[in-house]
Amino acid sequence: MNSSANKKPTTRGAFVTTRWSLILSRADSEGGETRARDALAELCCIHWRPIFFFITRRGYSAEDAEDLTQDFFARILKGHWLEKADPNRGGFRSFLLKSLKNFLIDAADLTRARKRGGDVSFVSWDPWMAEARSELNILKEALNSWPAERIFDAGWAATVVKRALRRLCEECESNGRLRVYEILSPHLGIERDDLSYAILAAKLRVPEATVKKLHYRIRQRYRSLLRDEVAQTVADSADGEDELRYLCGALAAGSAAGA
Repeated sequence: MNSSANKKPTTRGAFVTTRWSLILSRADSEGGETRARDALAELCCIHWRPIFFFITRRGYSAEDAEDLTQDFFARILKGHWLEKADPNRGGFRSFLLKSLKNFLIDAADLTRARKRGGDVSFVSWDPWMAEARSELNILKEALNSWPAERIFDAGWAATVVKRALRRLCEECESNGRLRVYEILSPHLGIERDDLSYAILAAKLRVPEATVKKLHYRIRQRYRSLLRDEVAQTVADSADGEDELRYLCGALAAGSAAGA
């Protein structure tokens, strides 16, 4: 029984309804399948970058990886993928990776049969490819040596972090605190004892005590946004905490590789 969409929050950052829980509970209400497909499409739009990097790490050229990424999502959105979603098999990340592996079994035939420039256009490539290096915070050594699965997880983690940071930036800007975000955001992962509040206070032209409060608040909000982004891809709040820890580890490993 898919009851995860109706669960009450049990911890800070817990959630009631998320994109993944909508997908799992597609049959629970009128119009549920339509909403589930909308949620699936949104998750696909968010998380296509790890798919692309996984495919390239499997030995495909960037051009073929672009085509295969488009084909993969088209197959998911137009096929019967929803019927295969199982809450007992983990969250969206693990299920998407399993589906991708199955998809690539037929990739050679797809690559030969597909004509470039077809009618499938799920991802707009040019703007992202122009800034690809900054979109995925993984060092080149890792991209060239890690297994595809590890790159997938690190890319997924980078996407989650990027979205949380973007939301945090937008919130700060709307509250007239964009300068605070610009100065403090590089230090969101740094503990208080490792910070030079005097330097930050000089940059912001406020007392050190004020900087300490601002740093604490912006870190708390950032963590909350991270939890919310991760929550969208799992069906249970406890799973969300486990997923967040796992992805933080994947991202840290990607950033440290080759150091």
